[in-house]
Amino acid sequence: MIAALYEAGADIFRLNFSHGSHEDHAASLKAIRELEKQIGRPITVLQDLQGPKLRVGKFKDGKVMLQQGANFRLDLTDGIGDEKRASLLHPEIFAALKPGATLLVDDGHLRLKVKTCGKDFAETEVIIGGVISDRKGVNVPDVTLPIPALTDKDKADLEFGLSQGVDWVALSFVQRPEDVAEVRMAVDGRAGILSKLEKPSALDHLDAIVELSDAVMVARGDLGVEMPMEQVPMLQKRIVRACRKHGKPVVVATQMLESMIKSPVPTRAEASDVATAIYDGADAVMLSAETASGLFPVRAVTAMHKIIRQVESDPLHTDLMKAGHQETEHSSPAAITAAAGQIAHTLRAAAIVTFTSSGSTTLRAAQERPEAPILCITPSMHAGRRLGLVWGVYAVVGDFIHSVDDIGDVAVEAALASGIGKDGQALVITAGMPFGKVGSTNMVRVVWIGGETRAS
Repeated sequence: MIAALYEAGADIFRLNFSHGSHEDHAASLKAIRELEKQIGRPITVLQDLQGPKLRVGKFKDGKVMLQQGANFRLDLTDGIGDEKRASLLHPEIFAALKPGATLLVDDGHLRLKVKTCGKDFAETEVIIGGVISDRKGVNVPDVTLPIPALTDKDKADLEFGLSQGVDWVALSFVQRPEDVAEVRMAVDGRAGILSKLEKPSALDHLDAIVELSDAVMVARGDLGVEMPMEQVPMLQKRIVRACRKHGKPVVVATQMLESMIKSPVPTRAEASDVATAIYDGADAVMLSAETASGLFPVRAVTAMHKIIRQVESDPLHTDLMKAGHQETEHSSPAAITAAAGQIAHTLRAAAIVTFTSSGSTTLRAAQERPEAPILCITPSMHAGRRLGLVWGVYAVVGDFIHSVDDIGDVAVEAALASGIGKDGQALVITAGMPFGKVGSTNMVRVVWIGGETRAS
């Protein structure tokens, strides 16, 4: 199935550590790496940490009905709940609550308003009633909770994932820049850090969080619970624009093709939703339950892949990327990369070829959103896998370069082997000299497939 999903168009496989055991995830990762060896190309693996899960306790008979307007108490007493009260064994919530704050239960299906509260209780009014059952989740949108970025479970999962060689770590429920800094110390350069934005408090620090992160996810599921649903489209655009501004990859996620959990085809509205994220400039769009537990996982990937290809072939997409382009950074590497994109446009090049050891040259090329695909050639499997999250990149890993005279031949061979380009088409090459020095992009060269180097 993993091979089938890859063939259908999946570039990244997400391991959701909210579910499954370490053994389950190790088996999945082993299968992905075996597929990687078979196809000879890097495949990206994203570890998604669960983050803090705030839940009510248990109820008599497993569930009770809360009536609108009724009083309902939450407290630290570990006892069976009823129509009057329930356990909420999270002192950090009570420490942050104030009268007037909102508590959302079961993904917002029930809404409570705090009337009075103390260090170990909260008396609330039921604003939206309904059935509340055992261990349902609680969201607290109005306050920043005094909880660490990593729970004990997250710390154990993180060390396991890093030991297994995951490429990206997704941090759930980011509230403030300090959360990202804490995780960065724990990761210590062994993987990229992707911050999931799903808390209103994170949006108060959006630019700082984006700047500290290696990538960002618009996690619309919890964001849509904690924020009014009509604001989510606006927030999605705001977050994507902030990531484009800072040159950071951005993923749009949750309920993108939700109907395909049970249906073999998506709705037209879902196709438009996916297309909107691509027109906005997202680097990646993500499937969740559609492929994790749905009836038609390969069809879901195929449908999303078709939407992506269709949108990116639309001249309007090119126009929107140009209109949203940020001013080029005042540095030699940025100027070289921008020039490569312009040369590729003028020559209708088959690809922009980047030679990189760290991935920075390739990431910079992707920030320009060129019309040509980006063929990344790197000696680092670590860099090649990380770049799977980045827009437009096709990575080839190997120690091909021994002198600057090799780059033209290597670029042509890699392009032909990857099915990119044909005789008579140009390749625009960017690289840094000396090789292996991070951030040293200082050269652009044009070569022709089946021909000679024309310019440098």
